[in-house]
Amino acid sequence: MTPEETAVLERLRAICLALPEVEERQSHGEPTWFIRGKRTLVMFCDHHHGARLGFWCPAAEGVQELRIEQDPDTFYRPPYVGVRGWLGVNLDDDPDWDDVQDMVRDAYRKVAPKTLVARLD
Repeated sequence: MTPEETAVLERLRAICLALPEVEERQSHGEPTWFIRGKRTLVMFCDHHHGARLGFWCPAAEGVQELRIEQDPDTFYRPPYVGVRGWLGVNLDDDPDWDDVQDMVRDAYRKVAPKTLVARLD
């Protein structure tokens, strides 16, 4: 991984680990963040499933389609989990980190237990 890619991973890692009871471990050869060790929150993609650096996360109903329609260079339907509404996000072209943080927090709200979501608000 290049220094730039490492910096992207570190920034995404900081966003994920700032959320209540999130932990990181490898899954399918990539850094992945879980809530209470069970529910997948974010999967990092280091060119494993394509030529771009990015992440996948669950999204609310309709968000995947809307984001892809608005910006197909940044957003995509990831393999395997895209059919369940997950959103793929490319990070290799100067991402809007405020937007990334919002997407990760929205994903957390979607999959975390209500008691943990309450700690965000």
